[in-house]
Amino acid sequence: MGFKYAWSSWSLLVLVFAAEFALHGFSYGEKAPNYSFIQEATSAPIVSFYDYIVIGGGTAGCPLAATLSRNANVLVLERGGSPYVNTTKIRKENFLSTLTDRSPDSFSEAFISEDGVANDRPRVLGGGTVINAGFYSHAETSFLKQNGMDEALANDSYEWVERKLVHKPVVLQWQSAVTDGLLEAGVVPNNGFTYDHINGTKIGGSILDGNGNRHTAADLLEYADPKRIKVYLHAVVHNIVFTTKVGSRPKAQGVIFYDAKGARHTAFLKSGSRSEIISSAGAIGSPQLLMLSGIGPAPQLEALGIKVVLNQTLVGQGMADNPLNGLIIPSPVPVELSLPEIVGITELSNYIESASGFDFSALSVAQSPANFNQVEKSPMASQEAMDNSPTNLGFIVEKFNGPISEGYLELQSTNVSDNPKVRFNYFQAPEDLRKCVQGVKTIINVVNSKSYSRFRYSNTTTQDLLNMMASMSVNLRPRHPNSTVSLEQYCIDTVMTFWHYHGGCQVGKVVDRDYKVFGVDRLRVIDGSTFNFSPGTNPQATLMMLGRYMGRRILQSRGK
Repeated sequence: MGFKYAWSSWSLLVLVFAAEFALHGFSYGEKAPNYSFIQEATSAPIVSFYDYIVIGGGTAGCPLAATLSRNANVLVLERGGSPYVNTTKIRKENFLSTLTDRSPDSFSEAFISEDGVANDRPRVLGGGTVINAGFYSHAETSFLKQNGMDEALANDSYEWVERKLVHKPVVLQWQSAVTDGLLEAGVVPNNGFTYDHINGTKIGGSILDGNGNRHTAADLLEYADPKRIKVYLHAVVHNIVFTTKVGSRPKAQGVIFYDAKGARHTAFLKSGSRSEIISSAGAIGSPQLLMLSGIGPAPQLEALGIKVVLNQTLVGQGMADNPLNGLIIPSPVPVELSLPEIVGITELSNYIESASGFDFSALSVAQSPANFNQVEKSPMASQEAMDNSPTNLGFIVEKFNGPISEGYLELQSTNVSDNPKVRFNYFQAPEDLRKCVQGVKTIINVVNSKSYSRFRYSNTTTQDLLNMMASMSVNLRPRHPNSTVSLEQYCIDTVMTFWHYHGGCQVGKVVDRDYKVFGVDRLRVIDGSTFNFSPGTNPQATLMMLGRYMGRRILQSRGK
């Protein structure tokens, strides 16, 4: 069922990369910034005091902390290490190997949802911007309106990020063919290069520059006042400490964190109503931390022996993940190494993106080349495709706005290092499944377009491609006999993550529009856990904007 590739020829792939970079004069990394304020948590005092304590130095946490440090003393506690230690790991050609690295000190931590879909959590300064595919695009205007955000301040915050990180990609032949294929498939108009979220096909921004170097949210710390900020690495926050008095609201007082050697540290807020703890630990980390600190559904907390500070039943609810479905297409000619540079936004709000030139076997749940050898059995596979290189491949994928389907997050233990139980309930809403089918149909139209024809074997059918994808171990879900003849079943059986999971501390349910946690004082959550839907085609731009935006808003409230 499919095609024969030399999936394990990684050494050959490295040689190809090396030749490509020598040919184009690419360099292997840039000089890391000299951040004197970033240190290992082992150097932290046992007790310390700050105006703001930011839990998580990720996509939102870094711009937030950098902004707050201009007029306040800020502590950032990051559970992972630094992306600057080995910048080769975050270069474009190492995207998949870094994302799927399962070593103890990797930048990516795997978890498998209760849906049987493999996912990843970042654990590194810079968060998801260190391990993502790099595509940069603004949110739709409805996101700003729904969250009551000032459009002028939001746009200014986007620009603040873009000055430091974002680049216009150079679109080469394979991505150009996908672009023209989208236009041929009716995803019009051609909007050229823009950050705006508008229907049609466009070139977006990228945090990967023309030399393949990645620029992450950690780079935004260059905006920080080095005298007013301290960033500790490998600092694992176990819980937030509250003061509780009968008849008054619980008040956040400090956090307890542990360093890499297991030593305990406590960071307290300075006295004064304007000092705050801000969780930017992400869509998994923030609801988990609130629960471990006693804010969450009382029955669940009590069952684990956690003292209930506030019975908040909506913490951990509304978890959602944008499903990824698509096709891997073998090419009869070499394709460039590319991550998403263009996107097609359909009238039904499907988002079509693509990548090429990688060994996509790394996306297998088992990550074993043997799983992909199953595809040798297909009598429909052409000899040309069987002889293809493992990197002469394109991957065209779709997601859609929302999604409507939601699930939940629950603690499995009181150990913060244990991943909680997460269920996203992919395609539970019929509308989500309908949109997925429309998105896959658009991908098929692109692959069948005249514009794309040179990158597809003439004797490879759409059915061949569907069969190949359905045979791969892309998740742990059961396969059904009709998964390649029913696009509905194909969506359900071959679903993967777009790594755009969100929810758990949503605006209007757990936090207000200023991201303050309902029912307690001096505590906010500012990250993707607050989203009711994933903004834009890719949320990283909006997360970095949100960190900057809320930093400005918080300083304004201090009269600064």
